Amino acid sequence: MSTLSKKVLFWMPRALSIAFIAFLSLFALDVFNEQVGFWRIVLALILHQIPVFVLIAALVLAWRWEWIGAALYAAAGLLYVVWVVSMSRPVPPAIRLIWILTIAGPTFVIAGLFLANWLKRAELHKSGGASF
Repeated sequence: MSTLSKKVLFWMPRALSIAFIAFLSLFALDVFNEQVGFWRIVLALILHQIPVFVLIAALVLAWRWEWIGAALYAAAGLLYVVWVVSMSRPVPPAIRLIWILTIAGPTFVIAGLFLANWLKRAELHKSGGASF
């Protein structure tokens, strides 16, 4: 494995996690459309950010232990799929699929990259690779 591919494999799940967390945090901005008081907006903003806080915690753990990142990101994606499929709202199946691909899809990709990172850990950190 070349030095470049080692660096890409090491940094790709981390960078995608940061980008995905930033993307997910944008969904909380819809609370500013509500016509309620300041403290209710703050509370709604915090509540909307709970998935972001969970994924930040997962990323912090995954930075050191890649297998935890693989497990937590896969679990987050699976939890979202179950939630979308079990919704009682009348949403067309095509829209549900788009939601799943948009939100759960990246979590499964990130989980796969953390898993590959964990499986190749010895090779990545061999010969001074820990200096990433």
